[in-house]
Amino acid sequence: MKKFLEKLLRTKQEQHKNLTAAIIKAESEEERAQIGATLEALAAEIDELKEKIAEVDEPAGAGEGEGEGRNNGEGAQGANAGAGEGRGVNVVATMQPRGAAAQGAQNVDPRDTQEYRNAFMEYMCRGVQIPAELRATTTTADGSAAIPTTLLNEIVKELKGYGEIYNKVRKLNILGGVKVPILSLMPTATWIGESAASADNKIAANDAVSFNYYGVECKISQTVLVNVTTFAAFQALFAPLAAEAVIKALEIAFVAGDGNNKPLGITADTRVPEKNVISLTAAEFASWGGWKKKVFAKMPKAYRNGEFVMAQGTFDGYIDGMEDKNGQPIGRVNYGIENGETYRFGGKNVMTVEDDIIAPYDSASAGDVVAVFVDWSKYAMNSNLELKAVKWEDHDTNEIKNKVILVCDGKLLDPHGVLIIKKGE
Repeated sequence: MKKFLEKLLRTKQEQHKNLTAAIIKAESEEERAQIGATLEALAAEIDELKEKIAEVDEPAGAGEGEGEGRNNGEGAQGANAGAGEGRGVNVVATMQPRGAAAQGAQNVDPRDTQEYRNAFMEYMCRGVQIPAELRATTTTADGSAAIPTTLLNEIVKELKGYGEIYNKVRKLNILGGVKVPILSLMPTATWIGESAASADNKIAANDAVSFNYYGVECKISQTVLVNVTTFAAFQALFAPLAAEAVIKALEIAFVAGDGNNKPLGITADTRVPEKNVISLTAAEFASWGGWKKKVFAKMPKAYRNGEFVMAQGTFDGYIDGMEDKNGQPIGRVNYGIENGETYRFGGKNVMTVEDDIIAPYDSASAGDVVAVFVDWSKYAMNSNLELKAVKWEDHDTNEIKNKVILVCDGKLLDPHGVLIIKKGE
């Protein structure tokens, strides 16, 4: 039985391989769609055959026919192995706990089945509509398709591995419009006389922040995806493209977003105290004395757990190698064996970013932000991290367009420890 199934599996796999090669040479979209549907059906049959082979689990030395098992010299064990197909197949099934198969079926993620993943790939690459029965299990509208769980996990993995800022901000998942209270009054103790009583202290949340629903989208050209023929290749191409675009948009917004249909960045938040916005002239920026007097002296004691964020060129050109009046190094790079470069300045970590997030000092204009000091755990990103994929035809340009959408917002929860350093006149 097992050998028969293995032979049938090899035949199906060969058919799948030939059709995969044929779809690349197909000249029309209709032909590609027909081959794609056949590939989808073959993939389902291959998965089913693999499951059956795993269930059979024939003992070593078992014969192909009923009589071969009795004559192989293994006695009763060989006789039982060849007595009939049903008896051999049921050995594994009888060892499973009752109801285990049903429970496993209930735990299957409808967006992570091979059938749905192949259907999603065909939808994004070739415009083949996802079958209604598969769309129904994902509660998704006809105009869009939910990204398969395996692919979604891969995108989230790329996001976490790509951007340092994204890694460090606080992640929330609350309803839009709900206000998050911020305690702004600390109780104080006062001295009293024999007859005087101290004033009552009230803990009040006088400030609050709320989050809105903003969408960040990444559009991907149809010509890039149309030649992808396997889900593995599709996943390898789709995830990095979406991740790179989404993470770039998020990090730019977290730093400099104006809050208009996007998160409010820390450099645009008017709640940052005016005394925390510091301008440094060229001479001050290049000297330890200027930083010590105008920046480090402004750091509140309770908020010194943050880090500097600046462009790579700013750190390399001005901070790395800076010395105090005694010639002692202030900003330097420690080259470790395990973790590579570790950037430090005045005892604080330094995060270097790309120029489109914070401009380098040399190319910045007077009044531009060239560095910030912030504890990223005080900045919150509010999102359920559910990415949606949409495919449509633009009849004005006769183009097939694809995009992924992430709904999120971001704001500073506590602006009092943020320092914003600008290029002075």
